[in-house]
Amino acid sequence: MTKPPLVMICAGGTGGHLFPAQALAGVLREAGLRTILVTDERIGAMAEKFPAEKVIKVTSATPSRRSPVETLMAFNKLGRGFASAIGLIRRERPAVVVGFGGYPTVPPMMAAALLRVPTIVHEQNGVIGRANKLLARFVTHVATSVPDVRGVPGSAGGKVVRTGNPVRDTVREAAKTSYPALEAQAKLRLLVFGGSQGAKVMADVVPKAVTQLPPESLRRIVVTQQARDEDIDRVRAAYAGTGAEVEIAPFFLDLPQRIADSHLVISRSGASTVSELAVIGRPAILVPLPGALDQDQAANARMLADIGAALLLPQSDFTPTRLAAELQARFEDPDSLTKAAMAAKSAGVPDAAEQLAALVMRLARVAPQTQT
Repeated sequence: MTKPPLVMICAGGTGGHLFPAQALAGVLREAGLRTILVTDERIGAMAEKFPAEKVIKVTSATPSRRSPVETLMAFNKLGRGFASAIGLIRRERPAVVVGFGGYPTVPPMMAAALLRVPTIVHEQNGVIGRANKLLARFVTHVATSVPDVRGVPGSAGGKVVRTGNPVRDTVREAAKTSYPALEAQAKLRLLVFGGSQGAKVMADVVPKAVTQLPPESLRRIVVTQQARDEDIDRVRAAYAGTGAEVEIAPFFLDLPQRIADSHLVISRSGASTVSELAVIGRPAILVPLPGALDQDQAANARMLADIGAALLLPQSDFTPTRLAAELQARFEDPDSLTKAAMAAKSAGVPDAAEQLAALVMRLARVAPQTQT
């Protein structure tokens, strides 16, 4: 009996790369295709949840722009990873290889291109990442989350296909929750997080901003905040005596549903966060990570800010006084929250995983009717 086609999925071992890769793998499995994941050591416990026949770790490194010695060492590791990837692809014989960014994807994607295996890179951000930019010249297609991704090489322009950014099933389930419009005198539910590892600036700014709210607003606010282990005690202390309802934890396993249950989100603006806010349809105050080489988070935040779905606040402007004023403005004009939620929802692509899977299956020569 002939085995179903195999799709090799390559992703850096962080949530921003792995979440959309996981969503694609789930759809492909439902369609009857097999998948394996190629990644790096950072994947950790996520390897157990990833819907793939096997998880393979490759030798990889990120070249440094500051140290020539570290750059040479990185290219040496990438070269060794490329050599092992050649053997891996010859052994596994994938029908298609899909990369989701990060330098761990470079060796297997380059090996696949050299061996003439159809390839797709998926770019989650509004600015193409360095690894994907390098690969874009050699792959069959460049799939994007947004209509206009900055930095795509001109030679790769004809390869670009917009699919959206695949989101997890938990996000799509949370998206079924209607926006809880803020009624007069009702509680405003505020959700604060800073990415999978948390963010010190959220612990520095948000509690101080909440304490500056007028007493009538303090009585109406419910804060759910992610804080790093080292910040939890001082965050709790900052909220003490405010009278506000507060829940603090280092991580929320049910974050998509908490987004759906909130009136307003304050967060960084990584690609997965922005995609999930759009699919679920929730207003946000977005604080892009400063100092990023490609300014990808700023570009992501701008996509929602430009349609009125979010307020983009550079970290230099993210002060307790400014944030307190923004929160109070939303208490006074709750309709602005509902309008922003509707704008966010209009930008969501809930079937992005299916769109990307359809592109994969075309390259694998699998008829669409084989999907279940």
